[in-house]
Amino acid sequence: MVRRVDGTTAAVWVEVARAATVTVRLTDDGGAWSAPTFAVHGHHYALVEVDGLPRDTRVPYEVLVDDDVCWPAPAATFPPSTLAARADDAPVRLAFGSCRTSVPHDDVHHLTHGVDALRTYALALADGEAGQAPDLLLLLGDQVYADATSAEMREFIEARRDISAEPGDELADFEEYAHLYRLAWGEPALRWLLSWLPSLMIFDDHDVRDDWNTSLSWRRQMEATSWWHGRIVAALGSYWVYQHLGNMSATERAEDPLWAELRRRQEAAPGTEVDLTDAVDAFAERADREPESYRWSYTHPLGGSRLVVVDSRAARELEPARRSMLDDDETAWLDEQLTGDVEHLLVATSLPFLLPMGLHRVEALDEALAEGRLGRHLARAAEWLRQELDLEHWGAFSRSFTAVAQMVTEVADGRRGAAPSSVLFLSGDVHFSYITEVDRESGSRMLQLVCSPIRNPLPRALRAFAALGSHGARPLGALLSRLARLPEPPWRWHGIAGPWFDNNLAVLEVDGEQLRTVWLGGRVVGASEDRPDLVAVADLELDVPPAGTAHRRPLARVHRDGRRGLLARLRRRTGRRR
Repeated sequence: MVRRVDGTTAAVWVEVARAATVTVRLTDDGGAWSAPTFAVHGHHYALVEVDGLPRDTRVPYEVLVDDDVCWPAPAATFPPSTLAARADDAPVRLAFGSCRTSVPHDDVHHLTHGVDALRTYALALADGEAGQAPDLLLLLGDQVYADATSAEMREFIEARRDISAEPGDELADFEEYAHLYRLAWGEPALRWLLSWLPSLMIFDDHDVRDDWNTSLSWRRQMEATSWWHGRIVAALGSYWVYQHLGNMSATERAEDPLWAELRRRQEAAPGTEVDLTDAVDAFAERADREPESYRWSYTHPLGGSRLVVVDSRAARELEPARRSMLDDDETAWLDEQLTGDVEHLLVATSLPFLLPMGLHRVEALDEALAEGRLGRHLARAAEWLRQELDLEHWGAFSRSFTAVAQMVTEVADGRRGAAPSSVLFLSGDVHFSYITEVDRESGSRMLQLVCSPIRNPLPRALRAFAALGSHGARPLGALLSRLARLPEPPWRWHGIAGPWFDNNLAVLEVDGEQLRTVWLGGRVVGASEDRPDLVAVADLELDVPPAGTAHRRPLARVHRDGRRGLLARLRRRTGRRR
């Protein structure tokens, strides 16, 4: 997997079957970089740092395990895997989305889970039918589902242990996480895409368990079980290995305590594969017990813009008197990252910062009731609703919502450096997609873009509820908030596009002050079940006037038929069109 590409340096992450030296070799000029494997719970990994990549040019590479070329596979039918460093002045193209279940791609599972938007996009890119490729894939949570396992995953679990005992057919340990990641990323089209397109990631609840860290009550329920400790240690340890290790820059990795321990052990025993199992488990246990001991959030430059990826799960403060989405240390870190002097500021958080306003008010009300605003009986009912209906987004952590909104307002008003053209929140989680805009007369535009799910559609019975929350819940939420005497939110915002419920992957293009977006999905009507057509779920051009001017132009032009907008424009560049 090609992970973070910084400047002319790329991180290539590899899992192999045995202890070895892994080499990444450019096939054009023979440049090569190597790293020894390290072991965790009997699995073998390496991360190879490649530097000196040419700008704006794709160069093919191959992976050697010891002296044997193991990638690309001898019978590979996909284009060569390549590495590329983007030109500094080129437009930024970012694909993003969340929530992807790993089930077969056949007619039965297309009916139950829909068409896999990420796999469809991979096949279209490989065939040259998706237009100009993005620079980066940002996966915003629920890369794997530890608590809702597929038939194939359950078969693996049942071969190891009795599923009549807790935690049943949910994941129990690192070995099961390793197999789940193999199922999620091992399908040929995905293996090729992840070897070709740089990726960054952040977890959400299902990477661990539904409602992870919703409240102190939820946390105590989990800690009372026989299996939670093993789950959280395996979840965070495997997340560091499979996801977070590739999120860091080379400099950040060198300062990472677990990576530093690996390097120390390698230097103490050269030529021997280091077993890092004990250190990974101890690290994960501490990261759960003392969230302030480790930071999962990170930043990434995007040309003249900046991406800030925020952990909205592990860094929570759950004590009712101090309840916050982000603890004090995380809040202070985010405060330092949210600055101007960039073209666009992108803030990625798995949970939407801006839900539809009616739903935001409902969640804020539920938080107040659960904290005892109107008595103990209503507090118990509100806690039950919070867990049953997933009422645990930013609106349900009012202290953090207000603090972050204030930070972003200062950025957008030019009080933290020159105001960017826009502040964009990128999110997933909710299993429907939409765009909202904060009501402002001047300064930076503030937009929330949500892309969810990649493959895990919202049941039809719940779509009406989500649509009601996007439109009809606004007056009800306002009325209930007044009755409970809740303070008004620091912003007001309104819907621009959506909601739509298709499986999809969003592609955002940032070109100077201009923003263009397209939500892409797959369709099998008239196509092979195994080779879906790539279709535009929604295709939008976002008008972003210069910072400091009044916001009076139409924000978005929506092209649902795919004949205009970003998707068509990208296809015209390559001479291909569906």
